[in-house]
Amino acid sequence: MTDESQRQAASGPTRCGFVALIGAPNVGKSTLVNALVGAKVTIVSRKVQTTRALIRGIVIENNAQIILVDTPGIFAPKRRLDRAMVSTAWSGAHDADLVCVLLDAKAGIDEEADSILTKLATVAHPKILVLNKVDLVPREKLLALAKAANDRLKFEDTFMISALSGDGVDDLRRTLAGMVPAGPFHYPEDQMSDAPMRHLAAEITREKIFRQLHQELPYQSTVETDSWTERKDKSIRIEQTIFVERESQRKIVLGKGGATIKSIGADARKEIAGIAGVPVHLFLFVKVRENWGEDPDRYREMGLEFPKE
Repeated sequence: MTDESQRQAASGPTRCGFVALIGAPNVGKSTLVNALVGAKVTIVSRKVQTTRALIRGIVIENNAQIILVDTPGIFAPKRRLDRAMVSTAWSGAHDADLVCVLLDAKAGIDEEADSILTKLATVAHPKILVLNKVDLVPREKLLALAKAANDRLKFEDTFMISALSGDGVDDLRRTLAGMVPAGPFHYPEDQMSDAPMRHLAAEITREKIFRQLHQELPYQSTVETDSWTERKDKSIRIEQTIFVERESQRKIVLGKGGATIKSIGADARKEIAGIAGVPVHLFLFVKVRENWGEDPDRYREMGLEFPKE
């Protein structure tokens, strides 16, 4: 008897569906994905726009498999990369079974949230309102915000949570499990993300760059995993290249005497090893690739569609 048939016998037919998380940058989508999954599957950074592609977290709750689509934050796009990210976010909303709309309870319905609520009227799927960071806001303000959002758009349910502390996350997970459509699981039960480990490893290194250099280095950096070799002693050797657009940025990433890249590598190696469960040997290289933001191949590497204009 398979795991799935045992599950069906125990608790009825299985359910499975895609849930898109939509919201402005920095509302806490990545933190919520990680809280729902119970493990780190997306990078989290204070710097806006760190999620570039649709990285999915996979959650098992009772007899349901919830596939979370963590979309890039929606904002007013200026550059080609911005347009690609915003387009990807909206395609994620239209392709999902359910849409979770995240609002920062502290920011309320600001200009970005207002624009998102307006455009969400074109998305036909059931929507759930999630007010995040509620621990920072008085109750009266929360109730007023929930009412204002529900007056704008039809939501099936409203949740008040703190993705960071985990408050309210269990209730949200149970509700999503009950709302996804009946059907077989799409992924093996022990899988937490469909992002290959090579991609996740690159994302982790990119997060460490943001953490250390968010003042000095703008968005013009990306990381690619060039090789991933499993060795006889069970350890993994990983080679990654950090691409920047100018020589001056390369010097910032390297740091004096290579100190900065050494520190970035040590932090990334430790985290990748924790997720992989085996020792990791990480080798980082920094290269200048001028105007990579205009190169269609780089977009494909990040799982984004290259905008024509």
